[in-house]
Amino acid sequence: MTTFPPEPLPRIALVATGGTIAGAGTESEGKEAHSAAYRAALVDAGELMARVPQLARLAHLQAEQLLQIDSADFTDDKLLMLARRVSELCARDDVDAVVVTHGTDTMEESAYFLHLTVKSPKPIVFTGSMRPGTALAADGPANLLHAVAVAAHPSSSQRGVLVVMNEEIHSARDVTKVHSMHLDAFASPYGPLGLVVEGLPRWYRALPRPHTAQSEFDITTLDALPLVGMVASHGNMRAEIFDSWVQVGARAIVHAGFGGGTVPAYLHDHFTALRERGVWLVRASRTGAGPVIRNANAPDDAHGWIVTDDQNPPRARLLAALALTRTTDAALAQEMFYRY
Repeated sequence: MTTFPPEPLPRIALVATGGTIAGAGTESEGKEAHSAAYRAALVDAGELMARVPQLARLAHLQAEQLLQIDSADFTDDKLLMLARRVSELCARDDVDAVVVTHGTDTMEESAYFLHLTVKSPKPIVFTGSMRPGTALAADGPANLLHAVAVAAHPSSSQRGVLVVMNEEIHSARDVTKVHSMHLDAFASPYGPLGLVVEGLPRWYRALPRPHTAQSEFDITTLDALPLVGMVASHGNMRAEIFDSWVQVGARAIVHAGFGGGTVPAYLHDHFTALRERGVWLVRASRTGAGPVIRNANAPDDAHGWIVTDDQNPPRARLLAALALTRTTDAALAQEMFYRY
């Protein structure tokens, strides 16, 4: 195993975007010890670093406050801004890796988007926290320390975008927030890529799907993302919600279906009509894990529908938007879902 830290220390750019890791309770409200009662996005990047003095032993850090928002407020425009900035930093000779602090609600989406669009082999590591810094047993400082340790280590390059939380190292392709409050709120269906053990990354698997430098998508060529809607399945669904997405300009709609992406029989004709109008219909599973099998429980070939591989609905939305920047052919988009 490579010794650590290397000499000279790596140069890491810390890009802060807000979130719970930058949140705080207010003593006047008597809520400083409660993890669920706080305001997000109050503490700046410099203060985050100052709270973890051990960072200075791992890397030369340069911090910037790109955004100061709750991650629920991320829009596609802000996502493009983040990806462009990380890409710019990765292109610099004086930056060896990038760490992004981010709210946990949409971290998996931002990390996945950068995983597909930032064409660099350098480590890009996301982290955040489930508790604000004013909570008892706040997890942000340890997560930030571990994220920097992973980003700084030579073995972390060419692995795509990573998410480091709770001493686990996940691939941005797979990781999902699976609990509203627990510290182990992030999980991957195939397990983490590795762990942080005694302050060092220890790897157990690698990702075979293309990403970052091998991806066909490139943030430097993207001015905007096509609008893609997403509709969650439930009993007694209404067709009008799909129409509303089309009316505001959606070029594709992700159907987060039951089980294996099932489409209720009473929506088949409506989906067919939308497809005839040029709108892509992407069948995903609302379960959050497992592949959707083409033509297994719906006539995908007959209708020209697209199915995910195992991408969950939020990731399917982003991949569909990226696919639309490359092609209008649903068959080619289907191959992208299988490839990535």
